[in-house]
Amino acid sequence: MPVINQPSNQIKLTNVSIVRLKKGGKRFEVACYKNKVQEWRNGVETNLDDVLQISNVFTNVSKGEVAKHNDLQKAFGSSDIDKVVAEILKKGEVQVNEKEREHDLTSLRKEIATLVAEKCVDPATQTLYPVGVIEKAMAEAGFSVKQGKTAKSQVSECIRLLQSDSKLPIQRARMRVRVSVPAADSERLREGIAKFGDKVEHEEAHEQDWEVTMLIDPSAFRSINELLQKEVKNRGRIETLTFAATAST
Repeated sequence: MPVINQPSNQIKLTNVSIVRLKKGGKRFEVACYKNKVQEWRNGVETNLDDVLQISNVFTNVSKGEVAKHNDLQKAFGSSDIDKVVAEILKKGEVQVNEKEREHDLTSLRKEIATLVAEKCVDPATQTLYPVGVIEKAMAEAGFSVKQGKTAKSQVSECIRLLQSDSKLPIQRARMRVRVSVPAADSERLREGIAKFGDKVEHEEAHEQDWEVTMLIDPSAFRSINELLQKEVKNRGRIETLTFAATAST
């Protein structure tokens, strides 16, 4: 292997993702191809040669400082490069530079704003806000994006903050649905179904079935569907009539 801690012999790593693990009081790093680390952790990629830019363990990738075999043995109980690399990839932390971090945060913020824009309306006009308006309101409310969490998991918190700390009038959009169950089961299930509705608009009993039209939070759709599957499997149904631009009053 070439000596790479000398400027004249340095290997220039491009498109590199560094995974770092501190163990036994020392720092160990591996140089990987971007996006390959997560694929390896998910089991999509199994060939280490396709994950690593250089099949070696470093104490500092950017300076080209290779870890000593004795240090590997003390820290990992083995100096087998593949075994050590596998542990670093599994337990290590992916290092992100400031430029990448800022780009990731910007993308994540945009994704959160897009999801919020899809789920909320202006209470006065019952219409959706443009994503740009939501982004400005997020900044006004001081919403802080959490990089370690998905955009979807941060939407509810963002909406609550916009409602309390921004000047933007905003409420969750509602889904108008129609739920039908056999007439024989209507008395037994009516209350359980209605509890998921923000507003019951219409209900009607027929000889064969009972129907109710109501406004719900989109998150309740799955709960209603699961209730129908459990209680009247293949004999009940829920259908969406309108979405997003319909809000409760």
